[in-house]
Amino acid sequence: MNTTHFERMKNGNGFIAALDQSGGSTPKALADYGVPEDAYANEDEMFDRVHEMRTRIMTAPAFDSDKILGTILFEQTMDREIEGKYTADYLSDNGIVPFLKVDKGLAEKENGVQLMKPIHDLDETLKRANERNIFGTKMRSVIHEPNPEAIKEVVDQQFDVAKRILEYDLIPIIEPEVDIHSTDKEKSEEILKDEILKHLNELSEDQNVMLKLSIPTRANAFKELIDHPRVVRVVALSGGYSREEANEKLKENEGLIASFSRALIADLNANQTDEEFNKSMNLAVDKIYDASVNKK
Repeated sequence: MNTTHFERMKNGNGFIAALDQSGGSTPKALADYGVPEDAYANEDEMFDRVHEMRTRIMTAPAFDSDKILGTILFEQTMDREIEGKYTADYLSDNGIVPFLKVDKGLAEKENGVQLMKPIHDLDETLKRANERNIFGTKMRSVIHEPNPEAIKEVVDQQFDVAKRILEYDLIPIIEPEVDIHSTDKEKSEEILKDEILKHLNELSEDQNVMLKLSIPTRANAFKELIDHPRVVRVVALSGGYSREEANEKLKENEGLIASFSRALIADLNANQTDEEFNKSMNLAVDKIYDASVNKK
């Protein structure tokens, strides 16, 4: 494990940029960026266009290690290059810690939750992640209702996969998202926290994880998780909130930092001049950084 990356993730100031839109969500991400579906003829061209988008983001002056701690990548992005280097190496050389999304998407909603689909090629992916100098991974489930048995199943699945990831000397980001529009979000968060704590308390001293959670309804509800000795960092997803709303909620939570995707890139557009693009990037980075480090 890269000890410099570990120390940076544990104690550094800043936030994580989530640039891990997968194949299924790529057309919408490109459309939001100003690249309609008729701008590419097939899947290969689509992934070329999204890599162009991500390259423009990661090479922008504002995408700097002074404020960005890490970046979550899609698998194809890991295997592509930026300025002649594999993406993770480009990020590392610029002081930014690279993570890889490893889940294969969500199963259908059942009992108020969506588990992860099976990750049949996990071991192969983790071997390649090591070869590409990835520091950690990320995987997402979704909770819609405060169903204790189903939430337990979500957390059990996440930690089962996390333990396999730890065997490859990678730090897993466990992401059991609570839908911000779910019924009784606060109750779901209480159940979720208790289930996560059970698993954290069973980890050995050499097993460390990160958590990516929805910003809690009750400020500082996840403080016990943030302070747990087996947790490197707890980061928050924007979850459908506007950037402004997500930032305001984030500021209320001591020790919680952002890992935003849509809220980071919402104002970027393929048709912007470099000056316009960089101005929008700089504003977004500054606002999210401020919310991550300056608490109420």
